[in-house]
Amino acid sequence: MARLHSAKTMDIGVIFDCDGTLLDSMNMWHSLDDKLAQRAGVSFTKEDKDFLTSGTLLECGNYMHDKYGIGESGVDVVRIISEETARWYESEAVTKPGALDFICGLHAAGVPMAVASSTPTRLLHSGLETAGLAGFMRAIVSVEDVGSSKREPLVYDTARKALGTSQKYTWGFEDALYAVGTLSKAGYRTVGVYDSDIAGTPEELNKAADMFITSFTEITAEGFLELTLAYQ
Repeated sequence: MARLHSAKTMDIGVIFDCDGTLLDSMNMWHSLDDKLAQRAGVSFTKEDKDFLTSGTLLECGNYMHDKYGIGESGVDVVRIISEETARWYESEAVTKPGALDFICGLHAAGVPMAVASSTPTRLLHSGLETAGLAGFMRAIVSVEDVGSSKREPLVYDTARKALGTSQKYTWGFEDALYAVGTLSKAGYRTVGVYDSDIAGTPEELNKAADMFITSFTEITAEGFLELTLAYQ
């Protein structure tokens, strides 16, 4: 790995999304959405799912309550969701295949890393700790911390400032198509990571991102860093 420690390579920073990118958690989240819909006797439409994929937790809570009457209020829906998911993040969180090896490789190469996520702060930190990833990150930032969803780049910009890298040399790894779009518009380089068609199909992510992988098992840290030199 020593040959990758060029001045250009060492300017690179990486910001990871959490759920669906690093943590294998989206089935849990989608199952919870279905459970909440069933309790209300409704079925979420594609439009609903698109909003729930891109919104903050409070935005999603307000949406479910206002449109379908789920919970006593939007805040109450957030409470229900947090209680339902807390156990998974605190004791069951696992990484996507190959993610830990990839992160260890970047760490060994001296690449600064951060997480920018739509997951609430408490759950985000506990999930990354449980999965053994927190210690590799210079910053762990939730949209809850910055008061802005991933439809805007603030959460990424906040994470990047902790890395000390420029947008030009900072790469964002995302499974959500809309978030890849946010990163690209803000001037970041992007890697689309496939998780489910709900977040973005392989075809959509491959077209929108600078790089595309279906799994971290497809690429090594060394291979990724070599590829990034073509964009510098």
